[in-house]
Amino acid sequence: MSSGASDARRSLLLPSARTPAIVHAKGRGADDLDALLAIVTLPAAADAFGRLPQSARWRELHGRAAPKAGTVRTTLLANARHTLAVLGYLKAGASAFERLTLAGRMLKEAAARAPRSVGLSAPGGAGGKLLLEALLAATLAQAFALPSLRSSAAEVPRIGRVTLFGADGLDTHYAATVAGGTNLVRWLTALPPNVLDAAAYRTAIARLAREHSLTLRWLDERTLRRLGAGAFLAVAAANGEAGAGIAHLSYRPPRARTARAPDVALIGKGIVFDTGGVNLKSHRSMLEMHTDMSGSAVALATLVALSQLRAPFGADAWLAITENRIGPRAYKPQDVVRAANGVTIQVIHSDAEGRMVLADTLALAARTRPRFMLDFATLTGACVHALTERMSGVFTNREALAGPLVEAGRVSGERVWAFPFAEDYDADIESKIADVMQCAVEGKGDHIHATRFLARFVPPDTPWAHVDLASATRSGGLAHVTTDVTGFGVRFALELLLRQNLLGALGKRG
Repeated sequence: MSSGASDARRSLLLPSARTPAIVHAKGRGADDLDALLAIVTLPAAADAFGRLPQSARWRELHGRAAPKAGTVRTTLLANARHTLAVLGYLKAGASAFERLTLAGRMLKEAAARAPRSVGLSAPGGAGGKLLLEALLAATLAQAFALPSLRSSAAEVPRIGRVTLFGADGLDTHYAATVAGGTNLVRWLTALPPNVLDAAAYRTAIARLAREHSLTLRWLDERTLRRLGAGAFLAVAAANGEAGAGIAHLSYRPPRARTARAPDVALIGKGIVFDTGGVNLKSHRSMLEMHTDMSGSAVALATLVALSQLRAPFGADAWLAITENRIGPRAYKPQDVVRAANGVTIQVIHSDAEGRMVLADTLALAARTRPRFMLDFATLTGACVHALTERMSGVFTNREALAGPLVEAGRVSGERVWAFPFAEDYDADIESKIADVMQCAVEGKGDHIHATRFLARFVPPDTPWAHVDLASATRSGGLAHVTTDVTGFGVRFALELLLRQNLLGALGKRG
């Protein structure tokens, strides 16, 4: 590759820092807006539209027909700019997911005009802050451009300014940080595998660490051999280059820089391309496997967001980065490997590589004695079959945490469903020659078996949750994100850790 091509590739690793300016409306005019979006909750009173610019036009739009929840209407305002007016109807008592979904639909409607300046309003009064937050999340998702490698593509105008009407109480810094984290996940996940290979991913992580004052330690393959990380190294064995490794990043609050043990350890699966290995995937199954690193992107982006929000607790991120390739040195069924905590694993299927790299990563993260461990992984097709891509699965070794985890999904709009964590499932992965089988021979319940396998690498006295990212990608998008790559996970994690205050519920370090 020429130096010019290499420079172009490096410039693609991370998105531009440019984000739309968020301002508060100083009056009621819309003459400087390309689009003005308003959400109302049914039943909507006609006087609600009196707070909007050219209220008569909005009343006329509302009066066209009986409104129906989840629908969107449009008209043009009578000004020189011909501002597009977009009206969305939400049912009473709508969930966060429903608010975000309607907001995404409204932004998709406005996108046809390629607006550069957008106004957002929730003129109905009650619940206005939540409605505006949904509109703002959708706007910041729509304003974000995914990577493009077209040789001659005309630049599409992007939203550069967002004007909020009546945004009292809305924390725009938090909203923008959450959106930035989600968009970072979307960007990294969408990159082609020859752009975001293991070496390039390491470069991107190092750049983010410098920009956000995070400490970074890269555990390369030589170091991992010394640490006994045989499960990770088995997956990496067939790689063409020795660039695989585990990234360990740390954030500490400004007044606690000397604190060593993290309160939270975020762990992520970072398979930058998955062929399936010896058990080779079919064409359709392999086609999107550059997205198999999404869990690591969620852990990384969450840590970056925690630093931007100056979280009052220490957090680490552990990212397991490698490919799962096919070749003479590839690991294979019936191999027996030893993980970093000494557990021996009987390999059953080379395409169950995610739990292999996570085994060592969890074991190494546990050595720092965090108060809580949370991992993200596009781990099993079984979870997708159980939930589709509309929700992700969650598991925990503390029954009392299942409720807070589901609640964080409900409030954030990134919904999760809690699956069983019963010990009797261990009987299905008992091995005759090793401590544990990597997976069962049959695929039924694989999302549960995978979690029971991972539990072997988490100390029983450490609270832990595992998120199986069934929602990392979905055709047509999900909720407020209208691209196939959704960025699912950051909203959930920040809601859980910051707003639901999970660490407070866990109590002080024992």
